[in-house]
Amino acid sequence: MTTKNSRRYFFRGVKIDDRTHDYIEKKIIAIEKLLNLVSQVEIEIDLDKKGKFRVEVMVKTPYKLFRAEDTTISIEGSIDSVDLQLRDQIKSQKDKRKTLIRKGGRLIKEKMVVDEKAR
Repeated sequence: MTTKNSRRYFFRGVKIDDRTHDYIEKKIIAIEKLLNLVSQVEIEIDLDKKGKFRVEVMVKTPYKLFRAEDTTISIEGSIDSVDLQLRDQIKSQKDKRKTLIRKGGRLIKEKMVVDEKAR
């Protein structure tokens, strides 16, 4: 287990070289930039009996947990897939929040009563 800032790495049955570690870091930093506040990031990499790599990433924020997992024959392929899944989750959450804010604004406008004599 390695900890860097709020990142925790778990490697089971696999050794990671510097190039792969830097690639993972680059992807995680890009994900963290999409979120306002990240409490902790956990990256777990396993090598199963069939020789495939399972990568699981959990990004914890104070209000939400984003999690993605994929199994492929390469670590980089799994990281790319997990990166796309996390980006989709974050985008969906942001869109949902924007929609709720707009809906609230519309409801307030509907409830407002404008006095005809005021104009």
